[in-house]
Amino acid sequence: MNNATFVTIFYIFAAITVFSAAFVVFSKNVIYSAFALLFTFFGAAALYVFLSADFIAVTQIVVYVGGILVLLLFGVMFTNSIMQADLKTDVLHVVPGTLLLVATVGGLLFTFYTTGTWKPSEVQLQGSVVERIGIETMSRYVLPFEMASILLLAALIGAAFLARYDNVHNNEH
Repeated sequence: MNNATFVTIFYIFAAITVFSAAFVVFSKNVIYSAFALLFTFFGAAALYVFLSADFIAVTQIVVYVGGILVLLLFGVMFTNSIMQADLKTDVLHVVPGTLLLVATVGGLLFTFYTTGTWKPSEVQLQGSVVERIGIETMSRYVLPFEMASILLLAALIGAAFLARYDNVHNNEH
């Protein structure tokens, strides 16, 4: 494939990612937002493939699509059937959110343009990228890796505590 084909495919996946992320934010239905989040995750994984980060792309699909998104959908559907609640959201505070977005994007662009060289590296990676990630994760970054796992465990326990079905409280009504 030539360079124009790669550029076209990149812009298609970038558009899918951006438009589905906007749909996640602006949708009033939580289920539709979750399904749009699916396309956002797949679009981000496709962009990782374009960056030659195959391991991160597969991890994106396995962790986010396979784990978090499915957990989110089951949680929303399970909560909806228990509480019989109408799961609709309203987009509030559009003006402050837009101003915050513009300020954040402006700050990031300023930082990128003033500090980045924007040149591809001349150094080629030797060996497997997955092997290098494993070595770095289990040697230099073992403490942050374990701290993230403890944080996720605490979040899971907290979510289970908040979502538990309390028989004593329901018998009073």
